[in-house]
Amino acid sequence: MSGIPGVTLRGMEALPVEVEAAITGGLFSVSIVGMPDVAVRESRERVRSALRSVGLNLKGRVSVNLAPADIPKEGALLDLPIALELMRAAGALKRCPRALYMGELALDGRLRRVRGAVPAAFLARKMKIPLFIPSENASEVSLVQGVEGYCADNLGELVMMLKGEEKPRPLPPAYIPDITAAPEPDFADIKGQLQAKRAAEISAAGHHNLLMVGSPGSGKTLIARAMAGILPPLTDDELVETLLVRSTLGMEIKASRERPFRVVHFTASTVSVCGGGADLRPGEVSLAHRGVLFLDEYTEFKRDLTESLRAPIEDGEITVSRAAGSVKYPSRVLLVLAANPCACGYAGDPVIPCKCSPAEIERYRRKLSGPIMDRIDLQLAVPRLTPEELLSIDGKGTPPEKSESIRKRVISARNIQIQRWKEHGYTCNAEIPESLVKRYLTLDDETRDYLAKMAMKMNFSGRGLTRVLKVARTIADLAGEEDIQRKHIAEAIIYRQVYNRR
Repeated sequence: MSGIPGVTLRGMEALPVEVEAAITGGLFSVSIVGMPDVAVRESRERVRSALRSVGLNLKGRVSVNLAPADIPKEGALLDLPIALELMRAAGALKRCPRALYMGELALDGRLRRVRGAVPAAFLARKMKIPLFIPSENASEVSLVQGVEGYCADNLGELVMMLKGEEKPRPLPPAYIPDITAAPEPDFADIKGQLQAKRAAEISAAGHHNLLMVGSPGSGKTLIARAMAGILPPLTDDELVETLLVRSTLGMEIKASRERPFRVVHFTASTVSVCGGGADLRPGEVSLAHRGVLFLDEYTEFKRDLTESLRAPIEDGEITVSRAAGSVKYPSRVLLVLAANPCACGYAGDPVIPCKCSPAEIERYRRKLSGPIMDRIDLQLAVPRLTPEELLSIDGKGTPPEKSESIRKRVISARNIQIQRWKEHGYTCNAEIPESLVKRYLTLDDETRDYLAKMAMKMNFSGRGLTRVLKVARTIADLAGEEDIQRKHIAEAIIYRQVYNRR
């Protein structure tokens, strides 16, 4: 006896589940075996009531087996295949084409949206069979190319499709527009801070991590939020990667190439940022994959959380391990940090005097650990403008550049990087490993001597030296220049002097 295929999730991976059922005589009871969790065990009441909506009243002893028995089954994804298998066991459904079925049943037979529809679509494509899903999941599954999918609003409609009384309803065609909405805030709305804007442009172009240190009101948060408007659109492969993460959590998915922008408050727990919990769900660092993870007031974050970001930043993936198992999630994020220069926030401020002693300032800055700082490509001070400077900027001189024009340069630079690194499987300069840096980012003798001299003077680590080269490569790409020159190296070094330690 072959059952009806269903789906369960293991991290971002969809695993096939064979649903089998048998009905025998005796007093009515329903038992579900095969390592179901609470949500799956509760499906007996949802399924029983939904079957009544199509005219089937279950009687006798009902046994449902979820195979393979050694894989935990979780969530309400199996409601639909369980209902269809029970209909087949009761003789109410003679023909059921082999396909993947997933969906949560309401008591009146309606099909509710479930999480994991995108991983299920990849599984169906791999198995070369159709996928039947709730209508509410149709828009996200339609974004996966090469999958044969159909949707239904309720159990009755699906049964009529399977019996041949209605034509299967295919998924709607997918349309993914480019980013057209006006950015908010726009870089033109930010007064002054030319160096910080330049650093944000370099960061967006090469996917380089960024740290801004400055007094309250200097515009750090505004600049970070404005970066969302200059990021290049997601490529097809990157879009699929972000879809997988969001679908795994059951989040709303929009047909847009806009990159994720996640803001984390310093009260967040390590599990919420890195992922975990009983069901091994992804955290903020994975939700921001291929986009920006913004940590404001970085020095206020707990030490264990900041140190746990080391591996995800460096490797582009994070392994979540708990007693229930271990899963991997992507975490290729552009990390943007904002911090105050001291506890009172006004060290170096031109107007408000700092109240901290030198020892307190040093103790505060030690919260930015050396290993984390070594992974930050761009580090700069963002001075707070005085009221006179703010007023003198208004309406005078050349109008500030809009995000739209900056974004065009960023996209052009990113396209250069995609073409350069595509044979190696990378999309931007920040991703390339040290082996490719040594092989491709060559320097002339004058530039190499200058870099060696500055590296010795500033005591760069091997990782720090590599990151200077990557940033210089991005600066050259923004300028449309093929070779890395001394001026590109000099500008890249400027952005590593905020907290450089000898």
